[in-house]
Amino acid sequence: MNEPAGPHRSIPVWDVAVRVLHWSLVLTVAAAWLTRHSPGRWHEWLGYATLAIVAARTAWGFIGAGYARFADFIRPVPVTAAYARDVLAHRDARYVGHNPLGGWMVAALLALVVSVGLTGWLYTTDRFWGVPWVEELHETLSDVLFAFVALHIAGVAFTSVRHRENLVAAMLHGRKRADVRDGPQHS
Repeated sequence: MNEPAGPHRSIPVWDVAVRVLHWSLVLTVAAAWLTRHSPGRWHEWLGYATLAIVAARTAWGFIGAGYARFADFIRPVPVTAAYARDVLAHRDARYVGHNPLGGWMVAALLALVVSVGLTGWLYTTDRFWGVPWVEELHETLSDVLFAFVALHIAGVAFTSVRHRENLVAAMLHGRKRADVRDGPQHS
């Protein structure tokens, strides 16, 4: 397909693996939440599926190419803090890949999903079955995960409005606008 010339052409950003893993994780986390009080093993198997998806995404974060790599979007804390100050001052650069705050949100969400999944698994073991603190920790981490999901959605909406682009659509088709005047295209 021919792309228009000039400042509004689009470029591939998120590959198929990133998009499939992202939306699979969205579906399995939502389904696990919906089945949290259901009898049977659906909730447990959905938890294992989320762990498998995070394992695949983590591997892809090291062996994938370009914008899929953690090295591309997990930036040093001082860089992220400076970006946060720029956001508050309304002078934040647009990133083609994840911006510094978005990169750390990805890391936090993946870590939280692993934490929820591991505490859920612990609760199924003979040693920790019925142990109140394990159940409470699993439920608390689930609540924290959903708070971070809400922050993630708010950040996506904010950034979409701020930079006038539909980031949800970009995560569906994998392409974003590549303006010459934007911040780092790929670092």
